[in-house]
Amino acid sequence: MGRFVNYDDRNRIEAEMAYEARDLPATLYGFLERTAHRFPNRPAISFQLMSGAKDPATTLNWRELLARVTRTANLFRSLGVGPGDTVAYLLPNSIETPVVLLAGATAGIVNPINPLLDPEQIAGILRETNAKVLVTLKAFPKTDIAQKAAEAVASAPNVSHVVEIDLNRHLHGLKRFIVPLIRPKVTAQHNAKLLDFEAATNAQEPGRLQFDDPQQDRIAAYFHTGGTTGMPKLAQHKYSGMIYNGWLGGTLLFDETDVLMCPLPMFHVFAAYPVLMSCIASGAHIVMPTPAGYRGEGVFDNFWKLIERWKCTFLITVPTAISALMQRPVDADVSSLRTAISGSAPLPLELYNRFRQATGVEIAEGYGLTEATCLVSCNPVDGLKKVGSVGIPLPYTHVRILNHDDAGNVHECATDEVGEICVANPGVIPGSTYTEAEKNHRLFTEDVYLRTGDLGRIDADGYLWITGRAKDLIIRGGHNIDPAEIEDGLLSHPQVAFAGAIGQPDSFAGELPCVYVELVSDGTVTVEELMEHARNHIHERAAIPKHVEILPELPKTAVGKIFKPDLRKLAIARVYNEVLEGTGASVTEVVDDRKRGLVARLVRDGEVDEAEVKRRLGEHTRPWEWIA
Repeated sequence: MGRFVNYDDRNRIEAEMAYEARDLPATLYGFLERTAHRFPNRPAISFQLMSGAKDPATTLNWRELLARVTRTANLFRSLGVGPGDTVAYLLPNSIETPVVLLAGATAGIVNPINPLLDPEQIAGILRETNAKVLVTLKAFPKTDIAQKAAEAVASAPNVSHVVEIDLNRHLHGLKRFIVPLIRPKVTAQHNAKLLDFEAATNAQEPGRLQFDDPQQDRIAAYFHTGGTTGMPKLAQHKYSGMIYNGWLGGTLLFDETDVLMCPLPMFHVFAAYPVLMSCIASGAHIVMPTPAGYRGEGVFDNFWKLIERWKCTFLITVPTAISALMQRPVDADVSSLRTAISGSAPLPLELYNRFRQATGVEIAEGYGLTEATCLVSCNPVDGLKKVGSVGIPLPYTHVRILNHDDAGNVHECATDEVGEICVANPGVIPGSTYTEAEKNHRLFTEDVYLRTGDLGRIDADGYLWITGRAKDLIIRGGHNIDPAEIEDGLLSHPQVAFAGAIGQPDSFAGELPCVYVELVSDGTVTVEELMEHARNHIHERAAIPKHVEILPELPKTAVGKIFKPDLRKLAIARVYNEVLEGTGASVTEVVDDRKRGLVARLVRDGEVDEAEVKRRLGEHTRPWEWIA
C-alpha cells in the first residue's frame, strides 16, 4: 500500500512507470484468481440478511468466492452467453450479488439494474442490452423485485432464462420455514425458462472455467446512468477500467487486513468498482448489511455495533447516510475505524465536523462518475483534506477545466476559474462511453477528455472543487432525477404555460426537487391543486416536487428558454431564510461567484446568534457570506 498524502505522492506514483507497464491481469477472472491464490483462506465477502449485531451472517473466503464465480460463469456460458452477450441482474445486496457481477463479466457482459426503477424502464434496459439472462430474486416477503422482474421480462422477449436467487437460504430457525408459506404471488406471465440459482450453479464445475478466457481487454459491463426517472443511458465499461479502479484502492488505501463496511447497492458503480474491485486488488474484506443496505430495517440503529462486530477499518458512505447516523449515539467500540470515504453528493462542513467529533474519524470526500468507470479524484486519506473539495486527481487521471463556446472552440481555464470538468484516465473509453453512438457525439474534447457536464475549478494546490452542473440533473441523495419528468407532469395541467424544475438545497438529501410555474394568462389554479396534479402525473415518487411556486413570469433567455440559474437563486434564498428563522440573520441576495458558484449573502436584521447561523447553514453545502 503506497502513501497518498499530497500531489507529490500522486506524481511520484505516475513517474514510477507508465500505467500500461504495471503488472496487472488482462481480465476480471484473472484479477480474482490472483487474489484467491494469494489469500485463499482470508474472508472476502460477508452478508447479513438481518441487521442485528448478533444476527447470523454468511461469509465466503477468497477461495470459495472464486469457486462460486467459476460455477456461475460456467452456468451462464451453458445458457448461451458468449463474450458479446448480456447477463442482467435485478438484485438487492446479498452474498450472491457480487458473484453474479463477476461471473456475468467473465462469461459475457454484465448489466446491473437498479431495482427501484419501474418495470417499463427495466424492460427498456433489457431490450437495449439485448440481455439473454436475467438474474433476480425469487418472490420474498417485503420486496416486489420478483414481480417487477416478471413484468419486465414479459416485455423483453430477448430474455431466454430467468435465474432466481432465494434469500430464504440466509434465514435460520423458524423464519426459514415460514417464508415459503407467506411468499407473495407473482402474477405476470412470460416465456423465459426459470432456473433456481443454487441448484443450477451447484451442478457446474467449480475448479476451472469450461471456456476460454482470452487475455485481452473488452467491454464487460453496461451500467445505466441516472436513478429513478427518465430512460437511463447505458455506459460501457472495460476490464481495464474496472481493474484500474481496483488498482487505485489496492495501491493507495487498502491491504488484506482491511475490512470495508459497504451498505451501498451493488448495482451502483461506487460499490461495484471503488469498493469491490479494491477488495479484489488488495485482499480486503467487504461487509454488506441487509439486502437494502442503509435502507434496511434497523441498519442505522445497529450501525455502530456492526462496525464493532466486524472490526471495520473503512466506512463507505454518502452524505444522507452520515446525516442519519449523526442522529444516533455512537453506542459501540468503533476504534477500529480509520477512515470514512464519502461520494455521490457534496458533503456539508457541519456534517463533516459532527462525524469527526462523534467518531474521531475524518471523512475523505471523492468524485467519480459512471461514464468514467467511476473514480476521478479523492481527498488524501493520510493528507490534507479540503472539506468541500473532492480532492486530488488520482494517479493516471488527468483533469482539465475547459470552456467550450458555441463555435466549438476550447478555452483552458486558469487556476480557480470555473469551467467544465473534463477527464481522461484508464476508465474512460474515448468515443464509446455510451452504447448508443449518437449519445457519444460531442462528448469528448480532443477525442480524449470526457466532458462530464459538471462545473468546477482546480485551486493552486491542485484540489478539484465542484461548483455546479452544466447539465440540469437534480441529485437527490445520490439518485439522479431528470427535471423534464417533473416539468412534463406540471405542463400536462391546462393552466400551466411554463414549468422549470430544479434541485433546492436540503440538509439531508443534498437536493430535493422543486418546480416554479408560470400560468396561462387567465390561469386560476392554486399551488395546492398543482401539488395534487403533480402527485397524480409524476410516476416516480422521488421526483414529486417538495415545493411548487407560481411566479408571474419565469426568467427566460433571449431565445425563450427558462433561465434556471435565477430559479436556483430564488430557491436558495427561500430555503436558507427558512433555516435562519429566529437567528437574527437573513439572505438578502444570492450572487454568482466566479470561484464558488452561487453564494448566499447574509444581512443582520438585529441581534444575531452567529454561532447558530454557522451551525444551521453548515448543514448545507452551498457557500454563504456576510455583507459587512
